[in-house]
Amino acid sequence: MVTFESVFGERIGSVIHESTDKITRINQKYATPKIKMSAGVKFALLLLRLYLIFLVGLLAYKFWTIVHGGT
Repeated sequence: MVTFESVFGERIGSVIHESTDKITRINQKYATPKIKMSAGVKFALLLLRLYLIFLVGLLAYKFWTIVHGGT
């Protein structure tokens, strides 16, 4: 297995390894939510996700039309 130390050298590899360890520990700590969400909150978050997907799709469509000579 290739390690960060073998690719980037000992000093830089250890800095990268420490940073990724911190991120991994934070992700494990917050992997499961500690509060209960009501049905209204879950519905609102679902609508926000759908709205975000819509906006990203709209942005991609606008980019596509501009690249291919649209207005």
